[in-house]
Amino acid sequence: MLLFISILISVGVMVFAFIAFKSVGQLTGDIPPENRIYLDPLPRALRLIWPLVNFVDHHFGGTFGAKRVAKVEERLRLTSLLFLMSARQFISLSITSSLLATLAALAMMYLLHMFSWPIMLGVAVLGYYYPLIWTRDVRRRHVAAVLKQLPVYLDFLTLAVEAGLNVNSAIQKAVEKGPEGPLRREFEHVLRDLKSGLNRTEALRRFDARQNIKEITNLVGAVIQAERMGSGLASTLRFQSEQRRSERFQRAEKQAMEAPVKLVFPLLMFIFPVTFIVLGFPIVMKFMQEGFL
Repeated sequence: MLLFISILISVGVMVFAFIAFKSVGQLTGDIPPENRIYLDPLPRALRLIWPLVNFVDHHFGGTFGAKRVAKVEERLRLTSLLFLMSARQFISLSITSSLLATLAALAMMYLLHMFSWPIMLGVAVLGYYYPLIWTRDVRRRHVAAVLKQLPVYLDFLTLAVEAGLNVNSAIQKAVEKGPEGPLRREFEHVLRDLKSGLNRTEALRRFDARQNIKEITNLVGAVIQAERMGSGLASTLRFQSEQRRSERFQRAEKQAMEAPVKLVFPLLMFIFPVTFIVLGFPIVMKFMQEGFL
């Protein structure tokens, strides 16, 4: 009787495994292949879990709220990640990251022979918000790169306009001669907008909306106002170039002045205690040998 029950349980497990495998295969087979010809290549870490992201997006993406998708799309646009993934894929990435982090936490708890609901919940929340933290870091690095390259491109634009070129040709020359980076790609985007039929004002305003950076807003506003008022565009660009370069030096000076303050915590926590131990150990040993301690 016991042997029959064991055989019956084994057969049931095999049937369940077969049905589960067929169901997963059917769900996976329904996902259409993704066309990434005009998209940025995925990083290696995302490439490993991207099939899971597409699986969640295909089967559950329709349940994401429209306001939430629009908010995520705005964040991706500001971080220049909209050419890497869609808003629904980003939300699916957050869900996938949370599930994988939870499974990893469960595996660690199993190996350590322990279980804790607060730890598992905390890991799940951290996994869900990790892509958001990543996008903030990407945004910070993007803004820093744009501000670093902006004076250089303003110099190219100023020289081209002073040489007699119009704004469109000046942007083209700046793209050809300027350094590689996010600002160059954004100016290339402006040129594509101009070639598609948009007027210069609208193309520059779209450039400002994509960046949402104060310095870019000042530049776009100054160029548009100079064209409307008929004032000298070359002098406006030169003033913008000098202003941006002065601001870059001021940011560098600010970071240099903040360095000693940021070093206080490592000094107090790591360097000073070790120094006191190294200096005080021979003195303590001397006192112990002479019987004072």
